[in-house]
Amino acid sequence: RQRHSLPSPPSSLEGNKPGFPKKILANNLEEKHMCNSCLKILRRPLQAQCGHRFCSFCFNKIVSSGPHKCSACIKEDLFEDPTSILKEGGAFPDNAARREVEALAAVCPNEGCTWTGNIKEYEVNHEGKCDFMIILCPSCKELMRTNELERHNERECPERTLNCKYCKEPFHFKNIKAHDEICPKYPMICEGCAKKKIPREKYVDHIKFCSKFRAPCRFHVVGCDMSVSGLYFIITIWMPPLSLLGEIGVDFLRLPVFVAELSRRCQELELKVGTFENIVCVLNREMERSSTTIEAYNRQHRLDQDKVEILNNKVRQLERTVGLRDLSIVEMEGNIREMSAATFDGIFVWKISDFTKKRQDAVAGRAPAMFSPAFFTSKYGYKMCLRIYLNGDGTGRASHLSLFFVVMRGHSDALLKWPFNQKVTLMLLDQNNREHIIDAFRPDISSSSFQRPVSDMNIASGCPLFCPLPKLDTKNSYIRDDTIFIKAIVDLTGL
Repeated sequence: RQRHSLPSPPSSLEGNKPGFPKKILANNLEEKHMCNSCLKILRRPLQAQCGHRFCSFCFNKIVSSGPHKCSACIKEDLFEDPTSILKEGGAFPDNAARREVEALAAVCPNEGCTWTGNIKEYEVNHEGKCDFMIILCPSCKELMRTNELERHNERECPERTLNCKYCKEPFHFKNIKAHDEICPKYPMICEGCAKKKIPREKYVDHIKFCSKFRAPCRFHVVGCDMSVSGLYFIITIWMPPLSLLGEIGVDFLRLPVFVAELSRRCQELELKVGTFENIVCVLNREMERSSTTIEAYNRQHRLDQDKVEILNNKVRQLERTVGLRDLSIVEMEGNIREMSAATFDGIFVWKISDFTKKRQDAVAGRAPAMFSPAFFTSKYGYKMCLRIYLNGDGTGRASHLSLFFVVMRGHSDALLKWPFNQKVTLMLLDQNNREHIIDAFRPDISSSSFQRPVSDMNIASGCPLFCPLPKLDTKNSYIRDDTIFIKAIVDLTGL
């Protein structure tokens, strides 16, 4: 009999992206090339112990928060514990599938791009670099092609930054009108003398002395509707006593009337000022009351926000606690099932029901391998399990049923003698008890398969050519009620 060893699971996984989009394929996507998590084309595929394939990124994301049940096993009604539990270190790189995927014909999914090649060339040379890729403008968030971004930033983006041609200060394009309203260097036109290109910062100085500029009287707020020139405006501000004396000199007899009229107007203005002061006082008191009320509301709002944040933290803490307890319950249930099926005398009989369906799944590649529950040589002895390929593996693929023996990490390994050196007998039982199919081997003590385990299980070793498949396809006594029985016997001599 030939013996065969499986590769050990990798300690670290590469890949930091989910699968490739389906639309890059030039042909139809086969199910074996699809990730069972993201449902895209496999990128750096890993094969879990249950046989399902995942992208490296997807598998790491699944197991990053702890062990999880394989959703594909549950969907296909193939769930078996512990092989269907996805956990860190529980998968190995599927290089054959990776080579198949990378060789698939590919096209660029971006409209207008004519690039063609295979998936490996797409990932290395074209992914993320296509000129026709749709991207977001980082400033205005508008969608466009990569090759249009430079022109968009220079000519079209409403959020682009420009420099004012007058004051040289930067501003956003959308604020161009607002900037023109405040730019100190913006050219103004005098409405009086029509002089052009007067900088805004010098415009006020110009109109003060422009003889043609007309401005409202400084008393227009109290009823004067007269317009005066800039020069007259200066004179009326600084020289009212001279004009008053001139008027007195012209008609001295009108002085009492003038004084009486002036007094009346002053009284009216004082009344108006008093009224306005009262209104302002009332408004100030209302503003103070409103400010006090708003501050009280703000304080209460801050207190409410603090309470909400405390409650949110408690909810998140409870969710984490419940999640950890759920994981503990799943782990305990798995341990209970494992212990209920375990034997402690080195003899183990593995019942495999629904053989036809499981064989079809193995042929289709959905679940090529199955693990048995663990068994022991004694209560404190070696921990072991079996691994079976119903459609063969290695040299026995598609022609034989392949059966392997696996040494697992146990609680008492420190007390045992290593390497494992006990004779192992593997049997496919004839349910008429006439002609069992039997193979036996003694471990190669130099093989890593039989050293003390440093992970959950060692590399499997056994018989890839254990039983020809035609022998199971014809009428036989090994399959009855769609069930077969596998028996393993570990020689306890010397233990």
